[in-house]
Amino acid sequence: MTISGGVMNLILFGPPGAGKGTQADLLHKKYALPKLSTGEMLRQPGTLNNLALSYMQRGNLVPDDLIIAIIRGRLNQKDTAKGFILDGFPRTSPQAEALDGMLKTIGKSLSHVIEFTVDDKKLIERLSGRFSCAKCGALYNDVSRKPAHKGICDSCGGTEFNRREDDKAETVLRRLEIYRRHTAPLLPYYAKKKLLRRVDGMADVAEVTRQIDRIMSPVPRS
Repeated sequence: MTISGGVMNLILFGPPGAGKGTQADLLHKKYALPKLSTGEMLRQPGTLNNLALSYMQRGNLVPDDLIIAIIRGRLNQKDTAKGFILDGFPRTSPQAEALDGMLKTIGKSLSHVIEFTVDDKKLIERLSGRFSCAKCGALYNDVSRKPAHKGICDSCGGTEFNRREDDKAETVLRRLEIYRRHTAPLLPYYAKKKLLRRVDGMADVAEVTRQIDRIMSPVPRS
């Protein structure tokens, strides 16, 4: 499927668990846009990535100039010529300003900044209730998606399940607080540039996809 208007350069914003990763994957498949996830990039081999990981492994924040250098290198790759999806960057005002500068330098500009709006209480319930089958990885939730038979995986019949440490309610709350304090303040910056669009991050996956499709390919007014 092609995109109305040609090149489409996107930033996805929202707290952990808002559904950005799922929608980025769907956009990649639907529009062939490369997904530039800082988390995934930092796990790729490379001198800069290894240096960034060394900060993370010590429990330190990766310096802005290092993250920016990694993003700059990725944006210069050929597959971003017709667009890209940024997920996890920028996270601070200096990063946003640096992104503006590097895009201008390479002759690119942002098309939309899409915010996934959430209800904090419901998001905590969604994340803290997640668990998966230890055998096949099938995903479940205490509230919205329980196995048909308690303690038995619907997909493979496994009886052992895992819960991620970072999905504990107190951890989710801390991650939300970090997002609200450091990243959410960037939203007015993009609203002022008339780039900010919003989708309901609490809706089901198909509905969020429909909302994004309307942003990507708006219906012409008669």
